[in-house]
Amino acid sequence: MRLAVITSNPGKVEEYRAALSVLGIEMEHRRFPYMEPQVDDLNEVVRHGLEELRSQGLQDFIIDDSGLFVESLKGFPGVYSAYALKTLGNNGLLRLLDGQEQRRAEFQCCIGCSRDGMPDIVVRGSCQGVILTKEQGEGGFGFDPIFSPDGERSFAQMGTEEKNAMSHRGRAVQALAEALRESMEG
Repeated sequence: MRLAVITSNPGKVEEYRAALSVLGIEMEHRRFPYMEPQVDDLNEVVRHGLEELRSQGLQDFIIDDSGLFVESLKGFPGVYSAYALKTLGNNGLLRLLDGQEQRRAEFQCCIGCSRDGMPDIVVRGSCQGVILTKEQGEGGFGFDPIFSPDGERSFAQMGTEEKNAMSHRGRAVQALAEALRESMEG
């Protein structure tokens, strides 16, 4: 089986490849822009994306959407995380939390998989943590330098393997692998 990963981030393709190659699934990186609806739910964004891409003739593909949901900001930036990162950056988000004692946050990832003639698979993964008071670490990308699953080290301070074992996307990719395994066996 061959699945295209629709993303502008080649790093995601490697993460999928590592988890799905054991099932004999080959991954292909494709950039194929599509409109994301302005809604507050990752599932809805992914389901809309699956429908839109299929309507454009695409088959056998994976898409995902992720967000950082900060409790004291009532879930902001959430599904608008990419835009918030581009406009506010990590330092802007830290300024929004300046003086806040309660810094709980959750990273969420929703993955959708469309295969010709098969029902869609939509899975989720999440990681609870906190927003640190300053950026820490040089690795990762996005909000990784300010998000910590344990309150001490940021995702940017962890190696890729360690981060993927506990991250929202890593957990969602593992849920996808399990769903695909069950689908292939059934």
